[in-house]
This record gives sequence, structure tokens and C-alpha cells, in this order.
Amino acid sequence: MTTNNEFGISAIGLAIPSYGLPLQELAKIRNTDATKFIDGLGCEVMALCNSAENVVTLALKAVQRALDNWGGKLEDIGLVVAATESSIDMSRPLSSWVMQELNLKGNIRSYEVKHACYGGTVALRQALEWKISGNSKNKVALVVAADVALYAQDHSGEPTQGAGAVAFIIGEPNIASINPISYYWSESQYDFWRPVGDKYPEVNGRLSLTCYINAMLNCFTQIAPKHELQNYLQEYNYICCHVPFPKMVHKAFAKLGQFCNIDPLFVESLYLQRVYATMDWNRKIGNSYTASLWFAVANALTKMQGQQQLLAFSYGSGCGAEILTLKCVANQQVATWVRQLEQDLTQRTIIDAAHYLEIRKSYDSSL
Repeated sequence: MTTNNEFGISAIGLAIPSYGLPLQELAKIRNTDATKFIDGLGCEVMALCNSAENVVTLALKAVQRALDNWGGKLEDIGLVVAATESSIDMSRPLSSWVMQELNLKGNIRSYEVKHACYGGTVALRQALEWKISGNSKNKVALVVAADVALYAQDHSGEPTQGAGAVAFIIGEPNIASINPISYYWSESQYDFWRPVGDKYPEVNGRLSLTCYINAMLNCFTQIAPKHELQNYLQEYNYICCHVPFPKMVHKAFAKLGQFCNIDPLFVESLYLQRVYATMDWNRKIGNSYTASLWFAVANALTKMQGQQQLLAFSYGSGCGAEILTLKCVANQQVATWVRQLEQDLTQRTIIDAAHYLEIRKSYDSSL
């Protein structure tokens, strides 16, 4: 479906923290076979913050990069939306730290969105709808999704830890346009939650996988009947998903194929070519919660040509999900924002097991 109100991504900024822990090192600490993490979960390296980094510094770094890559004027920003589930304040929104750093004030709408990992998509959707409504007064929106994912030591979620931020300027679709028609699903569940005052989240892993799969089935079968979904999926060059860990995406996608009676060999081929291929950065970063899907989308855009399309499946515990459709405007393989992240990945400090245990002492005592 097309629309006369074409808006989308004008600029992108990506940021990750300074440390990376290979999962082989975590396996040494936990006295387990590294293949349990690397092959069993599909994870390779988790991104970790140093003592000077947190969700605010990550958000600001991504935002500054998006602004630099955009080249517009600060006075052209009319909306600032931040999405996170790692908020450092229960009242003051993360967007206020962004505005403070940029010295932004005036006729600007600013707030924070919370809905587990789905929050980044909600923020982007609200920015898009604000543009379509005509209430933007020809200004752009600044959207940032930023998180630091930490679990208690020895928790089953520990090997999926990660951190990162993705920032967008939403306005003219210089990089990709976003279709305003989307497909969504929600229900009330306790699959993942963190009560106020608790240091780390609570996770019902089995229920979380069930909810993720159920949300995927309900979203995808809104866009095409079960017997037509195979043909529909082939129209899209990439299918990006929220990535708690890659093997969770793999299991859910296989269940989708089974539910729609699609040949398992076809499903596996489609997964490898159009889903797994988008998770290059996720495997090297870990779960970045609200930013996770959008790292995959950004990665897919580097592989696409103009007019090619992708699907973006967003999921957040609690639970809510939505599928968006994006159309690539121009290939981004050599874009500045791509080089910035690749440089961050290359230049970050790779730490060992002993160093990880030291910084965990600092994390645990400060939370």
C-alpha cells in the first residue's frame, strides 16, 4: 500500500559502549562449554559499558552522530522522543538529557516511551504519525532508542547481555521511507519484568519464547493469509526482527513456517538469506533491548538498493508487537553512520574473564 505522505528516515546514528566480552570468556567464568552460548544462543560478543558510560551517554553519542550525519539545524527539530527500559530516573525522561546536551528548548514536544524492547518502535511510530498528522509544522523528529541490558551474575540471561543506542531523524525519507500501515498485537503477560527498586529483571524464559512466537504468528498472519504468506515474504529483501538472541529469532521463524504449512527447507533458506543476514551486528553487541531491532534494520539497509523493501518485526515483553514496512531509498553500504559503527566495533577494548568480574563488582554495587 502506498501513501502520498511519504516520510521516513533522514539520518541515522549508532553507538555502542567501549568494552566487548567474547562469550568464550564468560564460559570460562561459568565453567561451561562455550558452544552452549555461541552455538546454542547464536551470540558472539556482549557489549559492556565502562565506568563512564551508561544509557545517557550512549543515547547522546547516537544522537550527536545522527545530527552530524543529517546536517540540518537544531531549530528544525520539533519532537524529541527517547525509548528505554534502562531509565536512570522514574520521572525525568531520557529525552531531557538529550535536550540538555543539545541546549534545545522552546516549541518542542519531548518525552520518554516505555514498553520493554518494543519501546523503540513505539517512539518511531509516534514520530511518523506526528509528521503525517501535519502537526509537525514542517519540523523533524529526533528519536533515540538506548539501553543497557544487564542480568544478575550466573542468570540464564547473562550471556545475552549487551548495550547500544540507535538514533534517527524522522522527516524526509533520504535513507528509507516508512509505510504508515502497520500490523500489531498485544496481550498482558509476565514474561519479563523489573519492579521499581529491583536491580535486575525477572525472566520467565519459556513463557518469553512462547509470547514472542505467538506475537510473530499474530502479526504476520494479519498481512497475508496463511496459505499466501510464503509468496508475500518473498517480496521483501530482508526480514528484520527484535533479537533477544539470534537462536530465539530462528526458533520463532521456524514456528511461523510450520504454522503456515510452508516447506521447512524453504523456511530455513529464507531465514539464512533474509533474517540471519541482518543480525551481523546483533551477534557482536548482544541484546540492546529497544535498539535491538533497529541495529538489525540498519544492518539490512547497508545491503539494499533503492526501492527494495524490508519488514521489521518488533517485540516487547509484557507484551506488544508490531510489523513495519520500510523501503530503501539509496544504498547505505559506505554511509558515514556505517563506518562509525564498524570503527567502534574494531576499536573497542576486548576484555577477558578477570576484567569482566572486576567491572561486575562496580555494576552490582552501583545499581
